[in-house]
This record gives sequence, structure tokens and C-alpha cells, in this order.
Amino acid sequence: MKQLIRLFSAITLLVFVACGDDDNSYNLKKDTDPAPVQPDARQDGGPDIAKYSLEFPALKGGNSVVVVHYGTVNDKLGKKDYNYSVEWDTNIHAQRWSCYKMYADNYKTGSQVSRYNATNDGTLSAQCQYPNDPDLPSQYRFTKDPYKGSGFDHGHICPSADRQRATEANYQTFYITNMQPQNNPFNAGIWADMESQVRTWANNFDTLYVCKGGTIDKSEWILKYLGSGDYKIPVPKYFFMALLGKKGANFKATGFWIAQDSYSSTALKSYACNIQSLEKNTGIDFFCNLPDNIENEVETISFSKMETEWTWFK
Repeated sequence: MKQLIRLFSAITLLVFVACGDDDNSYNLKKDTDPAPVQPDARQDGGPDIAKYSLEFPALKGGNSVVVVHYGTVNDKLGKKDYNYSVEWDTNIHAQRWSCYKMYADNYKTGSQVSRYNATNDGTLSAQCQYPNDPDLPSQYRFTKDPYKGSGFDHGHICPSADRQRATEANYQTFYITNMQPQNNPFNAGIWADMESQVRTWANNFDTLYVCKGGTIDKSEWILKYLGSGDYKIPVPKYFFMALLGKKGANFKATGFWIAQDSYSSTALKSYACNIQSLEKNTGIDFFCNLPDNIENEVETISFSKMETEWTWFK
């Protein structure tokens, strides 16, 4: 598939990029070598990141663009690195997912910085609480914040708390492109519990690959719309998390699927599923950069085995 690439000073924008070929020997060398990986080697660069970095699902294409954010992710280390990526649908005016990695160098090393805090004036200026994404082409940006006064929270997809080892990386998580509309009891309740669980799991792996988002592609997946005109945005009915953990040469995967308007139990286990089920629910092909045999093994795991491998279920 052809690639249309635009390079910016701080990001790479990829348009209509597919997953890598089935021969993924290069993919494993990049991110899954069991030998220790130094911070410099963590820096994913160039237009092919979506073809080898394991957190990326297959891209939708069509009206979608992918924005890859770079910045200082750990103030103690002080080096520019890959932060997170977003697939933004320019027709629907919403993000389909954010994906990123969690590992000791950028998640645990060094002091925790303060969460970014500014006035939420709805202007989307660089100084407000929820800025426009400066790395999204200007023709796709909002002119005002459709969340303002809507009654819905700006629900982080790549959480602020997952990027609190550097001021720049934390600030980038507040871009409007990293948000989905969430009602407050969901956002501050079970979604926050799921995010906390992911951070706990990150301690168990060399690298945890994360892809999260809300459903925007079918009318039955959308609760309502915020805003009006060219920049009305959907409120997802369902939210999901797809997680791939690597320790040494071994992989484990699990997922969450939850309706923000009708969930009942507060037990996270109630919303857990394997990746195969999550793919059927979302229509997204997760972790497609894994070699086929590993992808099939980790994505089709039985629930009982998943309970054993992800010991939090107990």
C-alpha cells in the first residue's frame, strides 16, 4: 500500500499506512529483544513506525491520519523520545485510538512531575487546559472546544498519569486529539480503575504495549454528538483497552470492553476479554506487527488461561 508522509519538527504524520508484512523478524529486533534495551534504542523514528512498533494496530486508512508525538518523556534522562500516537479520523472529527509503550525508563525512573494544569477556557490555545494538537495539520483542527459546556469530561486516552516523568510528555497528553467524551462517573470511576490497573501491570513486564480508544465507526456505537457543523464529535458508547506485555522473549495479551452508559459491576474482570473478542467488537486488528504465530497464540487465549497469566483476576 502506498504511503503519504509528512514530516514535522516534533512528529511524524502517517497517512494510510498498513501493518508490516508477515515476515516480522525486524519487528522483534526493534522492540522485543530479551537483552536489556538502552534509552537511545527506545527512540522509534521515521515514517515506518506503524509497521514495526508493536502497540500499533492496523490503520483504518481512508480519511484517517496518524500523528506520532515525540518529546522529553523523562526529565531525569533528558532525551527526546517517542511519547504516543493517535489515529485521527478527519471526517468523523474524532480519534479512533491512542497507542503507546510503558517501560521502566520512561514510566518509573526519576521524579514524578506535576499534572499539567491551566484554565479551561475552551479556546484550545497552547496555554489552555486542552490545547489543539499543534502536530495535526491546521485544516483538521477545531476552532473551539466542542466539550466545553457539554456536560462530558475530556476523557484522556493516553492518561496523564502514564506520562508523569516529564513536563513535556505530560503536557502532550492534554492535546484535544488524545480525548474522547466520557461522562464523569465513568471517567473518574471504572475507567480510572482500569487505567490504574494498567499501571500496576506495567511493573510486571519489560515493556507493556497499550492501545485504547472509544467506538466511532458505527451509529449503534455512538451515544450522541457534541458540537455542531463541521466539528461535531461523537460520544462513544463503548471503550476498549488492548494490552500486550513482553517479558524476555515471552508475550501475554488481554483486553477490556465496556459500555460507558450501561455498565453495572465495578469488578474489572467483568469487562475483560481476549484480543480476538476485542477485535470482533471493535473491527480493529490489534498487535498486527507480531509474527503471525505469536499473534494468534496470544490473541486467542482462553479466559481461564488469561485469568492465570494476568494474576489480578484472582
